[in-house]
Amino acid sequence: MTDLGSWILWSTVLVPFFAGVVILLIPGEQQRAIKGVALVAATLALAASVYAFAAYDHKAGGLQFIGQIDWLDSLGISYHQAIDGLSVPLVLLTGIVLFTGVFISLNITSRAKDYLVLFLFLVTGVYGVFTVVDTFFFFFFFELAVLPMYLLIGVWGASSDFKTFIRTKEYGAMKLVLYLVAGSVLVWVALIAVYAESPVKTFDLLALKEVTFSHNFQLFFFPFFMVGFGVLAGLWPFHTWSPDGHVAAPTAVSMIHAGVLMKLGAFGIIRVGMELLPAGAEAWMPVLLGLGIINVLYGAISALGQTDLKYVVGYSSVSHMGYVLLGMATLDPLGIAGSVLQMFSHGIMTALFFAMVGVVYDRTHIRDITVLEGLAKRMGITASYFAVAGLASLGLPGLSGFVAELLVILGLFRSGYILLGILGIVGATITAVYILRLLAKVFFGPVSARWERLPDLNRTEGFAGGVLVFFLIAVGVYPFPMIQIISSGVDTLLQRVLG
Repeated sequence: MTDLGSWILWSTVLVPFFAGVVILLIPGEQQRAIKGVALVAATLALAASVYAFAAYDHKAGGLQFIGQIDWLDSLGISYHQAIDGLSVPLVLLTGIVLFTGVFISLNITSRAKDYLVLFLFLVTGVYGVFTVVDTFFFFFFFELAVLPMYLLIGVWGASSDFKTFIRTKEYGAMKLVLYLVAGSVLVWVALIAVYAESPVKTFDLLALKEVTFSHNFQLFFFPFFMVGFGVLAGLWPFHTWSPDGHVAAPTAVSMIHAGVLMKLGAFGIIRVGMELLPAGAEAWMPVLLGLGIINVLYGAISALGQTDLKYVVGYSSVSHMGYVLLGMATLDPLGIAGSVLQMFSHGIMTALFFAMVGVVYDRTHIRDITVLEGLAKRMGITASYFAVAGLASLGLPGLSGFVAELLVILGLFRSGYILLGILGIVGATITAVYILRLLAKVFFGPVSARWERLPDLNRTEGFAGGVLVFFLIAVGVYPFPMIQIISSGVDTLLQRVLG
């Protein structure tokens, strides 16, 4: 099973990459063939992701499905892959969002070939980050996942027309890339410092974990990882690229951006920062706790004041990523498990949010919640799907968001951060206010004559939304298999950080 698992893990990276290469060779006018290749690749990648999740042995724990190919021995660089309890749920998340995102992308008609090539290469980078344990290739895939966003937003995105100014898609794309590249510079500086300081001169994460770096070195360089990766996780005050990027991006790119891409930053803090520099992590976690609670409250209050549907969801993502940061900063088993589960839950939830916002905008060409009203009478399934995402967002029991946020809050209380736990509950309360207000205004109440003839979801949109709803409910009702897998990775991480 190990050999098969290793090949399956390889396929998560290779399938989207080679699908992108195949699409490059297909003439652009053959859109059915192009989209067919993308659908096959997304289906195979999802199947591989489900297999990795189902076959992972949580009782044994540790790294599994290990494979390694030497590359530059003289520099200590090899393609070394493996997954553990912390990365398995994120591999599954990537497969789900890729699969549903490709179905939503079937609506793309303008330069669909170029769009899908970039989309598949981006997902190749995401899979790579979650499956490699070599810091050189980790950084390589991290950049591969970020850079296609510029073109995907700048070419296929949409500008936002406010009453006082117009925020162009080019602005959103450039701001996103500049922020993320700035964060990447900090990460690269820290990785080179670790390489230079290490006596083994390797980029292999497993070998570097055996090195005990000096306390002062860890204190100095852990913030490089925390802030560098934190930028992509929407860490306050380096978060402003995220709502602007969400709003400008096309629907499926918003899904992959909020659903998966932001998780790369949080995962990087855990996988690289906390595992390589455990003493630095322990010393800096109180700072991350403070920034995380600002994320929660600032994002929720900002979402409360928005009138653009996408900006509401964009600032909501900033708020919910705050729970991810809070959970990992508790250094408590329940808190970190909640952090990883929140990554999965938030990924599915925001993908569903943005998919349904895309449907509304495609039918009405408006995202202004002061204009939209009563859409549920004409778009009942869309309203139902959006309501499920909203209820998961505010933490309704029976949906995955409740389980994740409950674990984070319990972790805060168990770690002695009572005030932060109370403020986390306040953040969830504010979330309930803007979500319920949004549902009441946009989908319920009297329908305007302007929206009398709106069509509901088509079959591909309905199928994609249904898949996302299924996972929100399944994990909410029966979270134990995922929690068992996550806990096996959390135990190993805490042994490393706390000894």
